[in-house]
Amino acid sequence: MNPLKKLQTFGQSVYMDEIRRGMMSDGYLQTLIDRDGLRGVTSNPAIFQKAIADSNDYDDAIAQAAKQGHSTDKIYEDIVIQDIQDAADLFRPMYDESDGKYGYVSLEVSPKLANDTEGTLKEARHLWQRLDRPNVFIKVPGTKEGLPAITTLISEGINVNVTLLFGLERYRDVAWAYVEGLEQRANAGHDIKRVASVASFFLSRIDVMLDPMFDDIAAQDSSNAELAKSLKGTVAVANAKLAYQIYKDVFGSDRYKALETKGARVQRLLWASTSTKDPSYKDTMYVEPLIGAETVNTMPTNTLDAYRDHGEPANTIENNVQEAQATLDNVKKLGINMDDITQKLEDEGVEKFIKPFESLMQTLDDARTKAPA
Repeated sequence: MNPLKKLQTFGQSVYMDEIRRGMMSDGYLQTLIDRDGLRGVTSNPAIFQKAIADSNDYDDAIAQAAKQGHSTDKIYEDIVIQDIQDAADLFRPMYDESDGKYGYVSLEVSPKLANDTEGTLKEARHLWQRLDRPNVFIKVPGTKEGLPAITTLISEGINVNVTLLFGLERYRDVAWAYVEGLEQRANAGHDIKRVASVASFFLSRIDVMLDPMFDDIAAQDSSNAELAKSLKGTVAVANAKLAYQIYKDVFGSDRYKALETKGARVQRLLWASTSTKDPSYKDTMYVEPLIGAETVNTMPTNTLDAYRDHGEPANTIENNVQEAQATLDNVKKLGINMDDITQKLEDEGVEKFIKPFESLMQTLDDARTKAPA
């Protein structure tokens, strides 16, 4: 069996972490659905920036909008709404057949709103209304300011993909924010059966930040050199395995079970940032160890291709949990504070989305002004 499809037998769904208009029009996305069992798509400002700046897929739409005198903001929104709607429509049969479990496409609120609760709520509601599809997620950064927004949006029946998660305690807060939103919705007498959410836990960026720190320790501290070297490329997966244990705690709790009797769905963990950045590491290293029930792995096309070619699916998510805890304990022994690291990654993650978003808006503005009248 196709390794990507076989992941389903262990309870894991595969999403693609990429979108471009041509993927819908040339049949590529439909091929991934049919051949690989693809169950969703994630997007972010960097993905749209690359799609629009590096292709001609959008030239006609931008030129037409410019002729109509549309603003850059409107052109951006119209483009991304159209792409997300078109992708969601391709997944709609899967969504319907699975009773709303599979077939989701994600669109992110402006990254500039990451620390603005009310601004996030306003834009999330607006995008949800404009998309007008049941099988979409509105992506909301899992910042402190994002937590109350998550609860409120879930209480209003708006599906949420919580993004930019790095820290274990923040993830725990996010999971409970989802539960609280379901409670508020149920207590108000509304149906909770079709409310869906995923929590996007980022992987490779953790190792990218920590590996150079381990190299420095190995070079400067002979007593801890071997320990530091042994930790390279291991922390992201260890962190994720412990996040899954938190997932089990929250969604195995009596508090959640009371909601489950009313039809609630778990907030699935979604593994994000799963492409390998260090060429010396195995190209499926952020897939193989994290396969298990009610999880999602969103992969860029190069990782999808690699896993289809030589993936080895197995139920691995709960293997070596004690070793995972020991890994984080050893990081602490080296004087590295994971709370500081994950907060820094969150802050950098917001910036890494703001910059391509601003670049994208500049690209659209340039194209709009250059378009023939």
